[in-house]
Amino acid sequence: MLAFYEQLVLRRPLAVLGLLAVLLLFALLQFPKIRIDASADSLLLKGDPALEYFREVGRRYSSEDFIVITWRPEAQLLSDESLGPLSAMADELRGLPGVSSVVTVMDVPLLQSPPVGLSQVTSGDPLPSLQDPDIDRELALQEFTQSPLYSDLLVGADGDVTAIQVNLARTDGDTELMREREDLRQAQESAGFSDEAAARLAVVEQEVKRRNAEQLAQQSALVAGVRSVVDGYREYAGIFVGGLPMITADMVSFVRSDLVVFGSAILGVMVLVLALIFRRSKWVVIPLLSCSLGVAYTLGILGYLDWRMTVISSNVVAVLLIVGLAIAIHLVVRYRELHREQPELGLYERVRESMRLMAVPCVYTGVTTMVAFVSLVVSGIQPVIDFGWMMTLGICVALLVSFTLVPALMLLWPLDREQPVPDEGEPFTLRFARVADHHGSWVLWGSLALSVLVVVGVLRLKVENRFIDYFKESTEIYQGMELLDARLGGTIPLDIVIAAPDSSAPLPGLENHSGGNAAPMADDDPFAEEFDDPFASDIGDDAFAGDGFADDPFADDPFANESSGDDFLGTDGGDSFGSSAVDPGFWFSLEGMRLIDRLQGIVDGYDETGKVQSLSTTFELFRQLLGDDMGSVELALARNALSADISRQLVEPYFNAERDEARITIRVKETSQDLRRAAFLRDLDRALREEGGLEEGQARFTGMLVMYNNVLQSLFASQILTLGAVFAVILIMFWILFRSLSLALIALAPNLLAAGLVLGIMGFAGIPLDIMTITIAAIVVGIGVDNCIHYVHRFKREFPVDRNYLASMYRCHGSIGRAMYYTTLTLVVGFSTLTLSNFNPSLYFGVLTVIAMTAAVVGALLLLPRLILLFKPLGPEQ
Repeated sequence: MLAFYEQLVLRRPLAVLGLLAVLLLFALLQFPKIRIDASADSLLLKGDPALEYFREVGRRYSSEDFIVITWRPEAQLLSDESLGPLSAMADELRGLPGVSSVVTVMDVPLLQSPPVGLSQVTSGDPLPSLQDPDIDRELALQEFTQSPLYSDLLVGADGDVTAIQVNLARTDGDTELMREREDLRQAQESAGFSDEAAARLAVVEQEVKRRNAEQLAQQSALVAGVRSVVDGYREYAGIFVGGLPMITADMVSFVRSDLVVFGSAILGVMVLVLALIFRRSKWVVIPLLSCSLGVAYTLGILGYLDWRMTVISSNVVAVLLIVGLAIAIHLVVRYRELHREQPELGLYERVRESMRLMAVPCVYTGVTTMVAFVSLVVSGIQPVIDFGWMMTLGICVALLVSFTLVPALMLLWPLDREQPVPDEGEPFTLRFARVADHHGSWVLWGSLALSVLVVVGVLRLKVENRFIDYFKESTEIYQGMELLDARLGGTIPLDIVIAAPDSSAPLPGLENHSGGNAAPMADDDPFAEEFDDPFASDIGDDAFAGDGFADDPFADDPFANESSGDDFLGTDGGDSFGSSAVDPGFWFSLEGMRLIDRLQGIVDGYDETGKVQSLSTTFELFRQLLGDDMGSVELALARNALSADISRQLVEPYFNAERDEARITIRVKETSQDLRRAAFLRDLDRALREEGGLEEGQARFTGMLVMYNNVLQSLFASQILTLGAVFAVILIMFWILFRSLSLALIALAPNLLAAGLVLGIMGFAGIPLDIMTITIAAIVVGIGVDNCIHYVHRFKREFPVDRNYLASMYRCHGSIGRAMYYTTLTLVVGFSTLTLSNFNPSLYFGVLTVIAMTAAVVGALLLLPRLILLFKPLGPEQ
């Protein structure tokens, strides 16, 4: 094998460089094809049964994506000084391409300013609004702040801030495409999946990618247009812009900025550190070229394959810099060590010997690191899976580049035989050797105490995901989300879809009386499906409003006189239920009204919930119009008297006549520090059954809160629990490499402690385990394993020299320990620049990577040698 490598690489350095240059040109040509996918589809749990239900609810209660703008003027909210600029801004926004409608306080009907009757609502004549010159604005403000429709949704309870919703034009073809893709994915699991179906799935997958890219570009342009319009009105009010399109655009913008700015900063800092360490341009350029080319080739392959990065897998660039630089520095340090110890060797012999001695440990570190990253594949979350496979590909590329480019440059760089490596004095790493030698008991007891703290910290680790925490408090997106959460009803959408009670079941309280119509009184299913909030569902759902889970709360004037599409009531006032007006269904009976009122009250009683809306909200408006004394007949009459437009806004978001199901839409406060999604959902489910009287399975939860909770629970199960399996595989690989089970166990100990330390620090610091930070566990394992393999492999070479454990330890610290220290120092200083990022996932990645690398090298230089000295796994000394 060595002879083949010599003939192919070492004896043809010019040809190697020429080939690498051609490949680099090819890779650079693929860079324009590199895409970053930040769609909601890329962050959800692949194969989650709840996902199809979530999308089905989205289809059933059609919705649009939207952008929300908060308006907090210096003047009174409804004064001319506020409404004039507000109206002008809304008109400009309506003129932007891709905007279907804009809804403000100027556009919605007023039902209590002064109070209107049912006849006026159902007459078809325009209802009062702020556009009427004689409207009483004091009464209007009172209605906005007290109405169940508008309060904490369109207008804050204090009456000083309002929301403007910019609805985006829908692309109806996407829903059917998503459904076809999910059907094909499910069919793929079966044995009868044909070649034609596989080909169709590939076509559909590619089309979904293409449309996601188009939508991302369009939304980015639209967000830029909205911001441009808004910037012209900041003198009139405090304005923040939110919404899923904005969050998507901002996340992509932050990721791209971090890739360019901090990628360049990391390389720049590493140049300085390497220059201080090696003091020779040759040894600065070679490692940096090696790791940079490895990253370039990997990105070129991703572009060529149209393998899109996400906000998670974009970290592949930074991690590959770590892997590539580590390999290159180990090769350089080994070469310099040979040059210093055997200056009589020729250049070619030194290069060949360096590659030979480092091949096994470097390849093994690469393979074990791949094992750590392949563990991410079982997550079921596409961007996490992609990150695992991308890292596996990138490590292979880094190994190939390191063992071709580095020796070729060593051979072709100006000969330095006459410039032997100067004596650099005592290596700093020998201080670690002395600590392990003279204070070994302290090292062991300290490691044991640290292990206890690690366990405590890991037990405090939270599995949560707050999108607002991805951004610093100084950013517009953070401030906008915080305002929406605190003043305009909450942020995260949650829906409860409730089936009507079984008509054959006895009514609650009448179990012993089987006569009569039991349907209206049966327990009903509070967990209905998705959320549609006529005026609210979209306001504040800005961060999670994609993929059909944000009903258009402010879509075109819901009470407008004009009619579009089929009349919800049927032709000329026909019954929307497809039956006579006498049978409007369970939910428009007295029993149905009481049940939905009770259920909404239960939901509204939780501190975690913000704005809650359902048919109970509609019934409250009916009471204002008809009085409190309403029965089933009045409800049915009021229901059938509503015009199509009003029904579309007050009834359809909360009621499906075909299924006779009700829907409660909730916006949960994401800024709540006490929010624990899984516990909250479990307790709410319990309360609806025990206090609301629902049967098991009668209600179903859906919405983004549920979807991301499923993602988080999958992360915990697939990653934290599979770390044990990963370490088991690595233990077997250690056993094969070192040919000693005891030595394999000793080498594994520092890795376990380093991985646990990072997770424990996350627990103590309150950094949650989420879709962004989950990858740090794999990174810790990969980095820690590298150091231990290099150290133990070198120790096995040094020990036979004199069969003296202590002397071997000192020699290892002075040789391979130096390479480990240089690598860690360079990368720690470089990655510290990420702490300046405005994108908190990048900041966390930088901090946790620094901690991981520091813990890994300290464990390899202190705990590992101390354990070797204690257990003597290589046999007795001479």
